[in-house]
Amino acid sequence: MTSRKLGINLVMVVAIAALFTGFWALINRPVSAPDWPEQVSGYSFSPFRLGQTPVDNKYPNDDDIRADLELLSEQTSNIRTYSVEGTQADIPRLAEEFGLRVTLGIWISTDWERNEREIAKAIELTNTSRSVVRVLVGNEALFRKEITPDVLIGYIDRVRAAVKVPVSTSEQWHIWQETPELVRHVDLIAAHVLPYWEFVPREQATRFVLDRARDLKRQFPKKPLLLSEVGWPSNGRTRGGADASPADQAIYLRELVNRLNAQGYNYFIIEAFDQPWKMDDEGSVGAYWGVYNLERQPKFAFAGPVVAIPQWRLLAIGSGVLALLALALLLIDSSTLSHRGRTFLTVIAFACGSVLVWIAYDYSLQYSTWFSLLVGALLGFGALGVFIVLLTEAHELAETVWMSKRRRPFLPVTADDAYRPKVSVHVPCYNEPPEMVKQTLDALARLDYPDFEVLVIDNNTKDPDVWKPVEAHCQALGPRFRFFHVAPLEGFKGGALNYILPHTTPDAEVIAVIDADYCVSPDWLKHMVPHFADPSIAVVQSPQDYRDDGESLFKRLCYAEYKGFFHIGMITRNDRDAIIQHGTMTMTRRSVLDELKWADWCITEDAELGLRVFEKGLSAAYSERSYGKGLMPDTFIDFKKQRFRWAYGAIQIIKRHARCLLFGRDCELSRGQRYHFLAGWLPWIADGLNIFFTFGALLWSAAMIIVPNRVDPPLMIFAIPPLALFAFKVGKILFLYRRAVGVDLKDALFAAVAGLALSYTIAKAVLYGFVTHGIPFFRTPKMASSSGLMKALAEAREEVFVMLLLWGAALGIGLAQGLPSMDVIFWIGVLLIQSLPYLAALIMALLSSLPRPKPSVEVVTVG
Repeated sequence: MTSRKLGINLVMVVAIAALFTGFWALINRPVSAPDWPEQVSGYSFSPFRLGQTPVDNKYPNDDDIRADLELLSEQTSNIRTYSVEGTQADIPRLAEEFGLRVTLGIWISTDWERNEREIAKAIELTNTSRSVVRVLVGNEALFRKEITPDVLIGYIDRVRAAVKVPVSTSEQWHIWQETPELVRHVDLIAAHVLPYWEFVPREQATRFVLDRARDLKRQFPKKPLLLSEVGWPSNGRTRGGADASPADQAIYLRELVNRLNAQGYNYFIIEAFDQPWKMDDEGSVGAYWGVYNLERQPKFAFAGPVVAIPQWRLLAIGSGVLALLALALLLIDSSTLSHRGRTFLTVIAFACGSVLVWIAYDYSLQYSTWFSLLVGALLGFGALGVFIVLLTEAHELAETVWMSKRRRPFLPVTADDAYRPKVSVHVPCYNEPPEMVKQTLDALARLDYPDFEVLVIDNNTKDPDVWKPVEAHCQALGPRFRFFHVAPLEGFKGGALNYILPHTTPDAEVIAVIDADYCVSPDWLKHMVPHFADPSIAVVQSPQDYRDDGESLFKRLCYAEYKGFFHIGMITRNDRDAIIQHGTMTMTRRSVLDELKWADWCITEDAELGLRVFEKGLSAAYSERSYGKGLMPDTFIDFKKQRFRWAYGAIQIIKRHARCLLFGRDCELSRGQRYHFLAGWLPWIADGLNIFFTFGALLWSAAMIIVPNRVDPPLMIFAIPPLALFAFKVGKILFLYRRAVGVDLKDALFAAVAGLALSYTIAKAVLYGFVTHGIPFFRTPKMASSSGLMKALAEAREEVFVMLLLWGAALGIGLAQGLPSMDVIFWIGVLLIQSLPYLAALIMALLSSLPRPKPSVEVVTVG
């Protein structure tokens, strides 16, 4: 790379880095808010620390409570408690040490014995402690509908008769308005006004509180008003326009307490310290109402402007480092990539780095349990994997669209004096329709090439009526054509091809392989064999192509999907000398094949052989021109079986060649070759991992439906990585197929649908591949009869089942949770988007069952 190009690239990277740094700065602009006052009216005080919860009777000791009270005494002279169970009964005594006044809480619920115990203890503490200045009998007991107003009034009357301080109950503001009979039995109105729970945006929240306070004072003018809970959470689900964030908490509380102080209201901020144990009852947001976190550190600055992410500069640097590391890998050997391509990859790298850092930061704000740590680790690993796949997809897009020139174009060789050694064409067959194979052999007979032979190897076909006509046709075509039928023969297709090697004529220097359904062009050998004149070339490959795409809409979709690999992926791979050898329209140097043989342990023996060729330091050539056309699968189940075999074989290869692919050991693969082999299979591995996300989403959704008040939608960061990858992949297909393959938007959409329909099949193949050593080889049937509607539905039964589960989960959440919350709507959207690949599978299955014209050759039904 010249110094001028290097300088341009450096300027471009710096400019994009500055752009993303500016974005970090933009979303973290300082927001003005009043400073925290020297004194606030009061704090709601729950003293529980990490690992402590009243649910399991795990309470803090007196020293812990004393330390908390000392901290709070610097800001207020009032605290409010909720219960007198356990060591919470010690709070009034300890509060006296710091001159704090206590509004004592009595927890009232459906546990009648506990109610009596709490009342008795609270009366005792009130009458013996100078710090208790009022008593609140129950906290939202009427709102939770755990007791009736009459029962609560009875409790209040008993306490009022037993103590000399004001007594009331603490309820949401509207409960007081709806239960006016309660007012006659209390000494004050203790009301919760929490705009967050009522979907009020932070900008309108202060006015909302003041309006509700004014309404209560107007309705009950003879009773003092205590705003017994005012506050805002720093984390949790979004409720309508109410966003639970550290910045919103800081701005709202600093504005609110100053306004309340100025207007002389008595209030308690909920709450002093975060309480993660409350997540079980209030959802995840219940943990984050504290002004101080669980470690007793302030969660926001008490003075000066409020910044959404105070550490944003550090995060921006971290995202830049990640982006530069990714970019350094993506731009290795990128001399032929245009400036637009480099700019595109730089933007993608910085975007991925920024999102990864933001995900890590957002997750770091959550309180951790063993479950959340496990989920977090899986999330982090999954997010990293997703973005690695996304970067590889972006790299392929850039090298396809913005490559200034192709590095290794292999054009047809038409010169009369070109290198044209003898070729042996091998045609493996197993249970193939004889008339179809005859068409293949007739096309081979028309080859315009001076010296070749054709060997047909039929392995394990049991019915003589299937293989005998092919044998007879070979005899009729002359001595160039030889037929072999072997049964039994182990090793699948690789075993059959290995069997035929010793029978190949000794003077053949090149061995070509085509499938039994391929009709080749007369100039195939003439144009492609001369590339072997380069002694480093061991494999010459032409694309797979198909001649029955006009037979049905189903096959048109399949054809559109196939094109992407052969006219996008293989071309970029060829530039790095890293093509996937596929078992038809392929040629291999005879000496290399004699040494390496076909792998009979692998169900994709062709791709495995190609990798071993590269491992020996040899090269391959790929021409994107089509020289032969075969037949596509006739049914969706056969389409799936073919892709299952390809994906399963890929995992077999990765496992067998891991040392070479991952670490470059014991082989001569270049970095570019290793990259392309791994990057080419990463999207399939991502499909495998996506199964876990789907079933995890279903389990989480089931919990949201069964206990909607206790289980919130997952954090959005759980869904962003797979959704980002899904959107990018679909967008890439629509863009690249039109730009690189030259198809219209309709065919690009067809390719997207057909590709999505295979996602579940690929995922299963990947998972099977990692946990098993081998599965039986199965051929892809051609010219099979139409499957019929019910059979087509059966072919996609697993996908339909998962699709219905996802739709049912989305509907169930909508009914159980309602739709005003953006995070609920977002999660429903996630479930519906996750269902699209399964819907695509159903569409493909239905299309494969539609009637289509009768095949042009006779169909032979075999048992």
